[in-house]
Amino acid sequence: VQVVESGGGSVQAGGSLRLSCVASVYIFGSFPMCWFRRVPGQQREPVADWRSTRNIYYANSVKGRFTISRDDVKNTNTAYLQMNGLKPEDTATYNCRIQVGGREYWGQGTQVTVSS
Repeated sequence: VQVVESGGGSVQAGGSLRLSCVASVYIFGSFPMCWFRRVPGQQREPVADWRSTRNIYYANSVKGRFTISRDDVKNTNTAYLQMNGLKPEDTATYNCRIQVGGREYWGQGTQVTVSS
């Protein structure tokens, strides 16, 4: 299983970015995909968690600004995190986690920096 994030960068406050998490998983059906973020010196926090089309969680700090979506094609599953209205406090390393067969798999992370 491979998990690769991309799409991070530097933007000014109010700007937008779209992160991508590509997971190569050779199973049938969907599985949970979750975006986390971590600021140095702080605990990693879940930002947006897609468990099913009817079960999506957002952290209060990003509700109304971030949207998680999925694109599942044979053997390749992609989770997007559309981030609008970015704030300096959104600056962090964003990681994607998937859960398959009772195990967790993480990507290497992508850095998001928001300047005021």
